Amino acid sequence: MPNTVLIGAQWGDEGKGKIIDVLAAEADMVVRFQGGNNAGHTVKVGDEKYVLHLIPSGILHKKQCCVIGNGLVVDPMALVGEITELEQRGIDLRGRLFISDRCQVVFPQHRILDEGREAAGTGEKIGTTKRGIGPAYGSKILRFGVRMGDLVSEDSTSLISQRLDEMDGQIRALNGTPPDRAKVLKEYREVAARLAQYVADTIPMVSAAVKKGQSILFEGAQGTMLDVDFGTYPFVTSSNTTAGGACTGSGLPPNKVDRVVGVIKAYTTRVGEGPFPTELKDETGRLLGQVGAEFGATTGRPRRCGWFDAVVARYSAMINGFDYLAVTKLDVLDTLKTIRICVAYEHAGKRYETVPGRAEVLAGCRPVYEDMEGWQTPTSSITRYQDLPERAKRYVQRVCDLTGAPLGILSVGAKRESTLRVAL
Repeated sequence: MPNTVLIGAQWGDEGKGKIIDVLAAEADMVVRFQGGNNAGHTVKVGDEKYVLHLIPSGILHKKQCCVIGNGLVVDPMALVGEITELEQRGIDLRGRLFISDRCQVVFPQHRILDEGREAAGTGEKIGTTKRGIGPAYGSKILRFGVRMGDLVSEDSTSLISQRLDEMDGQIRALNGTPPDRAKVLKEYREVAARLAQYVADTIPMVSAAVKKGQSILFEGAQGTMLDVDFGTYPFVTSSNTTAGGACTGSGLPPNKVDRVVGVIKAYTTRVGEGPFPTELKDETGRLLGQVGAEFGATTGRPRRCGWFDAVVARYSAMINGFDYLAVTKLDVLDTLKTIRICVAYEHAGKRYETVPGRAEVLAGCRPVYEDMEGWQTPTSSITRYQDLPERAKRYVQRVCDLTGAPLGILSVGAKRESTLRVAL
């Protein structure tokens, strides 16, 4: 398999975990390159369901090397919990899981700052998961963060104390109460001892894999529309969720990326605050949420549901350069008589064929719809693309045409076997 970057093409929750799991079977190494435990990838293997937040989904295969890249911010307590759960379920991590020594560490102070800043806002809520992700990236950019290499080092206590002093001061400025310092230091020394065996300089590992001709799958979290630069700012995450982040978040040279796969849901969902032009607040929206089990894997919050937004899809394809699409959750649309696709926006007498840069403008946009006939027959048991109802195939083809990338994978159910590969 070529070196592949897999990206969410919408606001996250596109089904990346399942597609990563399918592609990971063909890879030698799986690298997660951004985000933190504010994201969740759900994978169903037979009757078993796994929800992974920090560890790459490739860990569910037996031989793949899995890397938590330098672009992540890592809550070590959450990571130990994830490792423990996988071990209890019989997943062997020895010699397979590696954590970059350049990853930033999330402390309890970051979580308190996350909650405090959201609570102290002026009424415009971002919808953060309150996992401390934004403040941890803020510490990184302001150059007073603690990295995993520091955490597991025996001589880092004074450095960590200094960094905690700075964050405690920020908490007090928000009229908050810092956590107990001695307790934090004790807990983090204990968790560092548990994680030390996994911490490594992963950049030479990625480079060596490339030189050996091994295949690498780069796993993104969230989606393009939550990218801190290209998403619906300020209602975004704090990292680069787009294809360029695969290089900065792992140390891979850009000329070693062979292909980019865009994962896109057959309709559109969003969690949290922010503009969402095709959102449905009616019975159809509730149906999509119910049939699609649209609840956040990390927060449990219900997802907002709407029609497929081709403007967002085209914009994502333009930024990421998708070589092909993996379309998910087609089966959720099985019962609908008419299915709508947003092909453009209108706002203040102007037609938009791409996503406007200002969230205020996007919030005022009215979708321009194209209607298609539904197929009104079950698709979840179908195992070959050619056996799909003709109307379902026409819908999928229209989605791909409007996005500007060919179909490579189609998912019609949650399990591995409900994944149809399409010859390109």
